[in-house]
Amino acid sequence: QVPLVESGGGLVQAGGSLRLSCAASESIGRISTVRWYRQPPGKQREFVALVTSGSTTTYADSVKGRFTISRDNAENTVYLQMNSLKPEDTAVYLCHAIANGRTYWGQGTQVTVSS
Repeated sequence: QVPLVESGGGLVQAGGSLRLSCAASESIGRISTVRWYRQPPGKQREFVALVTSGSTTTYADSVKGRFTISRDNAENTVYLQMNSLKPEDTAVYLCHAIANGRTYWGQGTQVTVSS
């Protein structure tokens, strides 16, 4: 089983919205702190947002007020709601999770925002 699976990426016009999902398989157990990162084309990976097991959230300045991270503990899934998307949000979005003391990365999902 793949430990983490991201979904929800796609092509959207500037000003539009997407919701990304990061679903953890049962094989890794309950996820605690989960982070979303993104890697724009030709650039380094950067932090986007995190949510702790207690649902405390933190955001990068570039996405504050536009993105919302949330979790569904029953589904062992974390979401990233992205509104008011800009072309500079174009990137591969990756999910990073901690479960039972181990860290896991998803395979990434492409988000492309056209102007």
